[in-house]
Amino acid sequence: MVGELASRLLSRLPDEVTPVPTLLVVDDEPSVCYSFSRVFGDETTRVVSAGTVSEGLRLFKSEKPEVVVLDFQLPDGTGLQAFESIRSISPKQPVLFITAHGTTTTAIEAMKQGAFDYLIKPLEFGRVADILRRAFEAAYLMRVPAVLPSLEPREQFVGRAPAIQEMCKVIGRIAAQDVNVLILGESGVGKELVARAIYHHSRRADKPFLAINCAALPEGLIESELFGHERGAFTGADRQRIGKFEQCDDGTIFLDEIGDMPLAAQAKVLRLLQEQQFERVGGRETIQTRVRIIAATNQDLEKRIDDGGFRADLFYRLRGVTISVPPLRDRTDDIAELAHYFLYVFNQELGLNVQGFDPETLVCLRDYRWPGNVRELQGILKEAMLRSTGALLLPEFLPPALRGRPQQGPAGTTDAERVDVKGLIDEHLARGENNLHAQVIAVVERALFKRVLQETGGHLGHACERLGLNRSTLRYKLRDLGLSIDRVVGE
Repeated sequence: MVGELASRLLSRLPDEVTPVPTLLVVDDEPSVCYSFSRVFGDETTRVVSAGTVSEGLRLFKSEKPEVVVLDFQLPDGTGLQAFESIRSISPKQPVLFITAHGTTTTAIEAMKQGAFDYLIKPLEFGRVADILRRAFEAAYLMRVPAVLPSLEPREQFVGRAPAIQEMCKVIGRIAAQDVNVLILGESGVGKELVARAIYHHSRRADKPFLAINCAALPEGLIESELFGHERGAFTGADRQRIGKFEQCDDGTIFLDEIGDMPLAAQAKVLRLLQEQQFERVGGRETIQTRVRIIAATNQDLEKRIDDGGFRADLFYRLRGVTISVPPLRDRTDDIAELAHYFLYVFNQELGLNVQGFDPETLVCLRDYRWPGNVRELQGILKEAMLRSTGALLLPEFLPPALRGRPQQGPAGTTDAERVDVKGLIDEHLARGENNLHAQVIAVVERALFKRVLQETGGHLGHACERLGLNRSTLRYKLRDLGLSIDRVVGE
């Protein structure tokens, strides 16, 4: 799971960075190193290990890992000493500590200095996988620039629409200014890309960047995630936790879907914006911070204020500068350029060789309304490329919704919901393709998630229960596949 995620997240790093993401584990217990290699190492993620500080630093310099796991007690020094050396070389490096119960105080101190998180022995690898997933994502957000069109294209704003060009000009003007930014736009338009562009062109580009999805965190945990908590602050708080604002001091926090933030957490964010200070949940110590906030939402915050769901004073504080990202239906002239860009990206990512589009396919793409915006375009093109059988992407490989009304099949299912797994596998084997696991899983997951969401009426909690996934994992997968709950349920 982590390996596939890391490969997807880092597939578009610059050429000088190793194409296979690397995890460095520094621990003097061979069993721990072996376990990390066995559980997380595969063809999509390299796991390298060391048993001493000196060997760990040597590997860090030579292997340039995306994520580092450090034990606190090592034969020739401490993990904290290694951490300080790593931070002097790469200040934004995500580092996770492994600690025994007796050294959690030191681990907390390390987090105050910018460590990503810490793991307590004995390790629970389900929890480890979740933390590593977030660490690889943080590495991606900080290392892969979201560049403006005038720079070398890696992952950028694609399109020539006047609204996109004006938006890029605004980003260029305000990125270096230390002001808070509120990004508005529908789901899937690229609000995170805007936030990353601001970060990479800011004076804080050498400091951490952390993204928090306010909608993916349970209401009872969001304050703890942002501000931390003291031991005993609530049931289950068995140790002190350092929050993201304290951990990301002097860096940039991206609060995605801030319209879903509970009112209690809004009050603390407002105080942080006003006074640059806060308290941990259940604590009395006042903590200073110098973090820059970039927020985003797909909601009408002024309507949320009228409904009592969002604080007006926080809204006015957040919108130091407001950037509106246009929906894809308002920039239809950009669709062909975006389609060719994603064709290149997915050919590289999936090992395919789809060389272009049938003209009728581009007409179908242009005429569709794209309620899920660019993210939906990504998901549909990836699935169509996985289904394609020739050099050109034909209309028949697009979902029926893009070619007309869905055709009904047995038991009321549509063509988009039926997946001939054996036929799909046989088709790709006959073409001599590799990377079959990722290709088949993407198609099957898309069909599975759509069917379960329709069965549960779009209720995320019930869908998670039926699928055996937690909310954050399901939200992440839906986003990666370009699926919108509202659109899926409405089909």
